[in-house]
Amino acid sequence: MPRTFDELVAEAAAAPVDGWDFSWLDGRATEQRPSWGYQRLMSRRLADVSAALDLQTGGGEVLSGADKFPPTMAATESWPPNRARAAKLLHPRGVVVVATSDEPVLPFADEAFDLVTSRHPITLWWSEIHRVLRPGGTYFAQHVGPATMVELIEFFLGPKPAVGAERDPAVERAQASAAGLDVLEMRMERLRAEFFDVGAVIYFLRKVIWTVPDFSVDRYRDRLRELHDRIEVQGPFVAHSTRTLVEARKPT
Repeated sequence: MPRTFDELVAEAAAAPVDGWDFSWLDGRATEQRPSWGYQRLMSRRLADVSAALDLQTGGGEVLSGADKFPPTMAATESWPPNRARAAKLLHPRGVVVVATSDEPVLPFADEAFDLVTSRHPITLWWSEIHRVLRPGGTYFAQHVGPATMVELIEFFLGPKPAVGAERDPAVERAQASAAGLDVLEMRMERLRAEFFDVGAVIYFLRKVIWTVPDFSVDRYRDRLRELHDRIEVQGPFVAHSTRTLVEARKPT
């Protein structure tokens, strides 16, 4: 028997949302993955350097998938619950997890790393990336692109024609270049996502808090009920994300 709106809401509102493990959504939502396989490509690069830094590592879930770490491996994270998860996951493998604020500067010496990586960084500090890279060093990352989840955002907030415009690849290319980096690759793909029940939407919005910044179940309960009724009649709620693969090098 299908669960009621109230049951789905209560379950999703009580689910823990620390870390970047989205397995709670298994069977309840899907998101297409980029064709390039970021974690695999990151792992290859980590195996070939002597010192690397992973920025905004979250709970360390993506970084921990690397087969081999260089002799010096550090990761940063600002949110304490995620930092605790990352430390538990990465410390046994010799990775130092460093607490940072949400503002620059990075707590590392100039030219400390051969490689800087990041998957879905919230903020981009191009000048700091340039500073901590050694000459010839590389920044390799997967960014969240423009208009990600715009359908979901607009369902709750109304029309938002310029969502994520600052993450347009052309804008990021210009910013990286202005910081002194040579952009080797900047490739974007648009990907389909489906939410099969309102609980999946609630969980996603509680976890990815910048999607609808003022989201709470109480504040948006009427819209959530409308969304529940829509899914019941029309099927999954469809949205789209964009992802950008970025590779840039500090000149020698």
